Amino acid sequence: MRVMNDVLVAVGTRKGLWLLRSSDRRSWSVDGPHLLMKSVAACAIDTRGERPRILAGASYDHWGPAVSWSDDLGATWSEAPDGSGIRFPANLGASVEQVWQIRPDTADRPGVVWAGTEPSALWRSGDGGETFALCEGLWNHPHRPTWQPGGGGQALHTVLPHPSDENRVMVAMSTGGVYVSDDAAQSWNPSNSGIGAGFLPGEEPEYGQCVHKVARDATDPDRLFAQNHGGVYRSDDGGKSWTPIADGLPSDFGFPVVAHPHRAGTAWVVPLTADIERMPPERTLQVWRTGDAGATWTKSIIGMPGMFYASVLRDAFTADDVADPAGVYLGTRDGSVYASADEGQTWSEVLTHLPDVLCVRAATLS
Repeated sequence: MRVMNDVLVAVGTRKGLWLLRSSDRRSWSVDGPHLLMKSVAACAIDTRGERPRILAGASYDHWGPAVSWSDDLGATWSEAPDGSGIRFPANLGASVEQVWQIRPDTADRPGVVWAGTEPSALWRSGDGGETFALCEGLWNHPHRPTWQPGGGGQALHTVLPHPSDENRVMVAMSTGGVYVSDDAAQSWNPSNSGIGAGFLPGEEPEYGQCVHKVARDATDPDRLFAQNHGGVYRSDDGGKSWTPIADGLPSDFGFPVVAHPHRAGTAWVVPLTADIERMPPERTLQVWRTGDAGATWTKSIIGMPGMFYASVLRDAFTADDVADPAGVYLGTRDGSVYASADEGQTWSEVLTHLPDVLCVRAATLS
């Protein structure tokens, strides 16, 4: 096993942010709530600088959303002055309803942070997430007026900067599907070939799919995993085409998909039953893992069988970064947080009775 320092896990909920810390990923200290009474729908832990920065997309019902940050592990929080944070230009007549995704770029681009919002828009920061500029190429895309809200709103929920090509970035949204830019977010093309859209009549559309989440493989940047609104898929060509890989799962519906941080072909999903129910199969919280890029799947069960009715949202499931074996963490809509130090084989309940968990992120502190 690799030598590991403390792991920090950020848990965003409907009523604030909790921070969990552990040196062994089995016993945890709990700090929070932070940003109390704010709905924290997105969070990130940026470890690229001299000290970690925690970022949170937090919103008061009255004042609206903003990105807050802490450089001292939550002891103090900062927020950009009104109008200089994440705001549409006044001439567009649009307003940010929620920040649904915060994604630090790679170590080679230490100041760059991406954000995805509702309505579906992509934002780029060059100062570590303090201020953001709208990526107008996606906002002005001719498809945008026809994107429709999914059950959780019209949210851009996935941002995947390419690890070696700074001009290439992928996004996904509900509904709209997957889009890719090869020119530093100036122009965009839909990238949904093979992904189903059973809720739309006729043949498979070019776009309009309700992709719930996309994750990039640890060692092959052209390999991607997608959890769709019906269907789990893999791409081996950077998203140009997608292949179904749901055989062996109890259901092809769900919200999150997480890729292993450093093991090729390994990913996890949390299946739910039919679209109307959206409950775990057999009323048991189940995490399914593939180690061969979706050819086969194995199950681990959390908690007592037949006693679980909540779901796991698209960003409430994550893995840490450098530990081996990898740690995985998830939060549920009934306010429980679970951790696994052995890649999802066994689980322990870390917290319970929190507000509705919206997002979970983890990182190792050096």
